[in-house]
Amino acid sequence: MCKSKRPRCPLLLTGASGRLGLLLRQVWQRLPGLPRAHFVSRSACADSQWSPGQVTETLPRCDTLIALWGVTAGPPEALALNSALAVTAHDLAKDLGATRVLHLSSAGVYGPGTGLSEATVPNPVTDYGHAKLRMEDRIAALPAIDGITHCCLRLANVVGADSLAPGLNGTEPIELDRFPDGYGPRRSYIAPGMLAQVLTGLAALPRHSLPHVLNVAARGPVSMADLVRSAGRRIVWRPAPEHAVQAVTVDISQLAGLLPRVPIDADADRMIADWQMLEGTTS
Repeated sequence: MCKSKRPRCPLLLTGASGRLGLLLRQVWQRLPGLPRAHFVSRSACADSQWSPGQVTETLPRCDTLIALWGVTAGPPEALALNSALAVTAHDLAKDLGATRVLHLSSAGVYGPGTGLSEATVPNPVTDYGHAKLRMEDRIAALPAIDGITHCCLRLANVVGADSLAPGLNGTEPIELDRFPDGYGPRRSYIAPGMLAQVLTGLAALPRHSLPHVLNVAARGPVSMADLVRSAGRRIVWRPAPEHAVQAVTVDISQLAGLLPRVPIDADADRMIADWQMLEGTTS
């Protein structure tokens, strides 16, 4: 993968040691037909070990930079680093000759709701959602004269990288809220293999077709209970607390229009199978 001196790769992904980065590295090891990708991390578990502030001559040039890195938890001052990392991604793309950057934002910028589209006015209810919205605003303010197109991906839950992941990887029963109608939570999800195809599809589009923000998820929401059952885990139900939200879903009509040939239809069984295909492939 990119052996020659100062080579060029189609894709360079930062944040390779994070939960999502590790999953996507496994996808690239297992899924044929994907364009070459170079994974970068602060740690040694990637193609290149690199941290912001270091010289970039050790990294290959690239066409698209996919910024997986980010801070997902902590006090507001820690979460504010998401905006700083977005600027770093812009500067890194400029140094490496990239013409587009795909930034990982979050569907959390919307707050609770169903059928949330890119036209929905954001109303985050968590510090993380607020931080990602500020990141999007900072990206929108980046100079346009550098010839770099930025797209913020409002990513839904990823199977294997969300709050269910520890339980799906374990052997103990998984607790889920049961609502007055007798059912559990429903959420928009995407499987890691499907996400890789979405990322590579977006990287291949004409730059002018990329919007500033874009929802990324499978076409229909799934029941979290169905995911648990598909993974062979047992559910322990608990009464949903008063503040719990049963359904949070995003509309992906814009994504489907941009990538009509990328399969974004998936039920719980297919999503779990996509994720389980990756087990045992971490190097």
